[in-house]
Amino acid sequence: MLDLRLTRAARPAVQLRRLLVAAASAGTGFLLLSCLGYALKRPEAAGSAALRLAWCVVPVAATVYLALAVARTDPGTRPRPGLSAIGLGPARLMAVSALVTALSTTLGSLVALSLFLHLRGDLTGLPFDGAGASFLAAGKSLPLAATLTLLAVVPVVATVAVALALRPSDPRPVVRPQRRYLPFVRQAGGPAVGGRAAGGPAAGGRTGEVEAAGGGGAAGKGTPAAAAPAGVIDPRFTSPSLTDKADDEGAGDTPAGLPWAVALVAAGLTAQAYAGRKPPTPAFTFTTVPTGAGLFLLGWLLTAVGLVLAAPGLTHLCGRLLQCARPGALRLLAGRGLMAEATRIGCPLGILCAVTAAGYAVTTLYDSPGRPFGPLSALGALVVAGCAFATLLTVAVETRQGRAETTDALLRLGAPATVLRGAAALRAFALLAFFAPLTLAIAALAAFPLTR
Repeated sequence: MLDLRLTRAARPAVQLRRLLVAAASAGTGFLLLSCLGYALKRPEAAGSAALRLAWCVVPVAATVYLALAVARTDPGTRPRPGLSAIGLGPARLMAVSALVTALSTTLGSLVALSLFLHLRGDLTGLPFDGAGASFLAAGKSLPLAATLTLLAVVPVVATVAVALALRPSDPRPVVRPQRRYLPFVRQAGGPAVGGRAAGGPAAGGRTGEVEAAGGGGAAGKGTPAAAAPAGVIDPRFTSPSLTDKADDEGAGDTPAGLPWAVALVAAGLTAQAYAGRKPPTPAFTFTTVPTGAGLFLLGWLLTAVGLVLAAPGLTHLCGRLLQCARPGALRLLAGRGLMAEATRIGCPLGILCAVTAAGYAVTTLYDSPGRPFGPLSALGALVVAGCAFATLLTVAVETRQGRAETTDALLRLGAPATVLRGAAALRAFALLAFFAPLTLAIAALAAFPLTR
């Protein structure tokens, strides 16, 4: 009952994000059911039906990614002090998040099924003068097992993804046991460590001789020899702890993988340019992929993956550029915020850039009278683009929630609220000014082989 109250008592913004997940699930479920209708209507075109179903992987992935982002920003399922005492520990809250995700996506699948049956004419007759009968298999019975399987894809995958991403983990670092025996290591200007200090009596008498020789040499020079206690390893020869490494790295370090991302983008554009020397025949569409179009698809995939991997590093670079040339408080706050949140904001931003570039290429591909942009293609593009944009906004909300303590501290210190709002606006403008020309340039280069 308390779980249900936590879910129902959410703010309108949280309920709106859950409705966005349900809407995305409804659109994806309708696309999956449309593939089933196409297969029932044209049983001889099995290859084309399988290709349509394969294209649905993109909206499914976008919907699952949106559901995961919404689950992470849900304040009702966030661990808080005192909840474990009443039975709402991290594991229970994770289960609540997975349950909310399952309910939202299941609601979307039911809406998709109702709309699909309505357009087929199974409920109140064929609407729109039977315009959807050509691709919805009107008049043919739907196989129950296939329908339920397709409708369960999004809820099951989204629920499992949320449960795996939000599973509770031990906050304490894993400490591996140190070896009690170390080989004889002699440091320049210091005593040798070994023998009884490291290996105990079982190390043999020769170890004691080496220690005595090392200690005598150090004492002969006037430096007192620091004898290690028995069973204690000299900290000079142990690896630094995980906490020390995290403190050394800091929150504003440059995200790794930027060179590899640039290489992937260059390889993808090169593959598309190489494939564009001889246009594939017949023309490339969503339902017919010719033999020579494999290199096109590989180039698009490499370019999209490269953009996603490069976005965190480029976001970090935007933060550094904002702090150049003697920055004031406004630019310093905006730049440090971008550098600290580069990894969290960069991935959704890179996905949005990849979707924008792919949309430009698809628009170029279908910019002809012989290949009109159909309703199902428009629905798929709307689902993917909407999920990418909504995920970016959701991650921005998550970033704001994570920065709430810092914002409160700045306000208590007397920082004007206008400065904080100006820093947020400056961050958004810097990202737009940096990524918009980059995305348009990559989209134009990716679509150039299709226009030749």
